[in-house]
Amino acid sequence: MNLLGYYVPVPLSRQQVYRRRRVTIFTGIVVVLSAGFYLPMTLLAPLPPVAADTVSYSAPAGTAAAPAVPSYGASGIAAVGMPGLLASSGTGEALPIASISKVITTLVVLDAKPLAAGSDGATIAFTSADVQIYNDYLADNGSVKPVYSGLELTQREVIDLTLVASANNYAQSLVNWAFGSEKDYVEAATAWLAANGMTSTTVEDSTGMSPDNTSTPADLVLLGQLAVADPIVSQIVATQSVTVPDVGALSNTNKLLGIDGIDGIKTGTLDEAGACLLFSADVLVGDETITLVGVILGGPNHDTLDDGVRSLLSSVVSGFQQVQLTAAGQQFGTYNTQWGGSTDLVTTEAASTVLWSDTPITTTVDAASIAADPAGQDVGSVTFSIGSEQISVPLELDSEISDPGPWWRLTHPGSLF
Repeated sequence: MNLLGYYVPVPLSRQQVYRRRRVTIFTGIVVVLSAGFYLPMTLLAPLPPVAADTVSYSAPAGTAAAPAVPSYGASGIAAVGMPGLLASSGTGEALPIASISKVITTLVVLDAKPLAAGSDGATIAFTSADVQIYNDYLADNGSVKPVYSGLELTQREVIDLTLVASANNYAQSLVNWAFGSEKDYVEAATAWLAANGMTSTTVEDSTGMSPDNTSTPADLVLLGQLAVADPIVSQIVATQSVTVPDVGALSNTNKLLGIDGIDGIKTGTLDEAGACLLFSADVLVGDETITLVGVILGGPNHDTLDDGVRSLLSSVVSGFQQVQLTAAGQQFGTYNTQWGGSTDLVTTEAASTVLWSDTPITTTVDAASIAADPAGQDVGSVTFSIGSEQISVPLELDSEISDPGPWWRLTHPGSLF
């Protein structure tokens, strides 16, 4: 301070000047370095992911079916591709199956002697032994078709006689040709049944004339599914009539062919078995075709049995319904980001299914966490579980989640790190 009372700054020493300059420069460097670090980190840092908030969804519910199972014998019916029986009645014990046995016979022979596509198979020559087989079954009042020594037929023609005309003599001649004897056939059939899961089925001959050929509805439905899956057998059992050279015209013993969608499979008649029918039908539910396979054993006669088959089939068909699981663009969740972005989680396509009775439907939504994503981005799926069936539909974003921009990034570092 001078004499007049004014403050007069004391000149800094050279050392002090240097020190202040160093502090200023260092501070500037720190600021520059901090900005060079902070700005890229915040502007380029990945955005925090956000999970979807899923919405509640009520799956379609079906009405319990009331299948019209017969009061006599034993029965069962199933849909191909669906587990177990849709309906059943009667005893669970194995019952005589009569000529349904010939379906087993045919499948076992084809397993050992398959027919190439478009081929009628080997030529089978008939001898006096086959004539004796004819005479034996004729004496037992069995179903037979004419044969003579020197007759030659293809394997396919003999199968036609076995399945369409239900000729006992040709069924036995077929297995004698394929296996050498009926005893050897029985051994092969027993092994085939076990390998295909029909553990409640027993065969003692190739024709079903033996009441010891027995099975359960569950096993026979499985047999029917194997029959309709075989292109040769399924074609033959759906044939209403066929002509075999030197034998004549054959009419199918199944009088329900062509009625109510029925396209097979095999009748059976025996005193100990009653009237029997293993049947299949293709029915339309909505725009989907369902293949049904069923059986009724122990009918009092074939007229009553046929009425029972039609009633059972009709009641089961009415127990199916086609339901829509989801529409395209249906919302299953929402994403709400920290920077105010929002988009819905929607299905990319519609989905429907054929529902049997009151089978429950459960829904599971699987959605990934997102940050900034374009519209239409697949981010998960919704899965509908219907019994053992699962139907998955992709989920996408119905609008874009855009980047929040530099200002939000610079002012919300805590959300980024």
